[in-house]
Amino acid sequence: MATKRKLFEEVGETTAKPVATKGVIDAGRGGARGAIRIWLMILFALVFAMILVGGATRLTDSGLSITEWRPLTGSIPPLNTADWEAEFAKYQAIDQFRLQHQWMTLADFKQIYWWEWGHRQLGRVIGLVWALGFFWFLLRRQIPTGWTPRLLLLGALGGLQGVIGWWMVSSGMTTGTSITTVASTRLATHLGLAFIIMGFITWFALSLGRPERDLMQARRAKETKLFGLSTGLLHFAFLQIIIGALVAGIDAGRTYTDWPMMAGTFFPPQAFVLEPMLRNFIENPGLVQFIHRMTGYALFAFAVVVWLRGRKSAHPKTRTAFNAVFAVILVQVVLGITTVLYAAILPIALTHQGVAVLCWVLILRARHLSQYPITTSLRGASK
Repeated sequence: MATKRKLFEEVGETTAKPVATKGVIDAGRGGARGAIRIWLMILFALVFAMILVGGATRLTDSGLSITEWRPLTGSIPPLNTADWEAEFAKYQAIDQFRLQHQWMTLADFKQIYWWEWGHRQLGRVIGLVWALGFFWFLLRRQIPTGWTPRLLLLGALGGLQGVIGWWMVSSGMTTGTSITTVASTRLATHLGLAFIIMGFITWFALSLGRPERDLMQARRAKETKLFGLSTGLLHFAFLQIIIGALVAGIDAGRTYTDWPMMAGTFFPPQAFVLEPMLRNFIENPGLVQFIHRMTGYALFAFAVVVWLRGRKSAHPKTRTAFNAVFAVILVQVVLGITTVLYAAILPIALTHQGVAVLCWVLILRARHLSQYPITTSLRGASK
């Protein structure tokens, strides 16, 4: 707005120019966005490691080796022979040892104990890293406006994950019931929540990687159809991850190791031998693996549809993101088949699980770019 000038003004007298004030978009949007993003990436790496260690724990039948849940004192492992023998005695009392691992010596027990101890210890490290980072940024007032509840949500979900972890393990701590593994539905819940946590971390890190003003402007160019398709692909992939956890929970990946048939037929024999019938969809190895295969084929077909639509995006970075999604899903299909053919041996099965995380992250990135596209000039420079 123009200012009034004096009627008589000295020659050479200068007037201060008005300073433009920041608008609502800029107000209160500070904070250590870059530092918080790095902290989130560290959390992401830790959760990713947690998923891989958890997978190894499951594949080596180590998850029931620690029979008590001690969130604080449990961080200290056995320190002498008497401690080790006491822990081994507790394990010998449950059905998994009596029916499946009677051959174990104390030395054998130590091997599975360290897998489970490492898994739990990593969970404690994640909780500590979250708490230190969150309260550091909170007390220094470096959290951007509106982000405190989101970062607090990560801590709450992490705490819930610890509770669900013990809820899962306790389902296998039985005596006299002939149960030698954790409940596959609880395992699926545990893994599903881990992917949800990773999803939030990824989305938050992607959002913090760009200024708030940029995100608000980019949202005006949101590709609604592509965003909807990528959201559907995200949900479809999550469903496949849950079914994969059910497969792992009953070792279904180590049965029917031929492909594309199952025991020489398209549909596995004895798919409905359990009673009541609904149990077969969770506990019958042949049927659960068959469902996992069919869902994988359907997911791949839908991924092709989404990829073809993503190639039509007006934004090069968005197109590249969807190309990456399709490429990794293709790799994951090949890995899934290889996992079956090699009866889910540890290195291949863990790679399959790790690439599932990569698929999850790339779908989220493509979805984010559908909602907040990065416009590019004719020369290829981002605006």
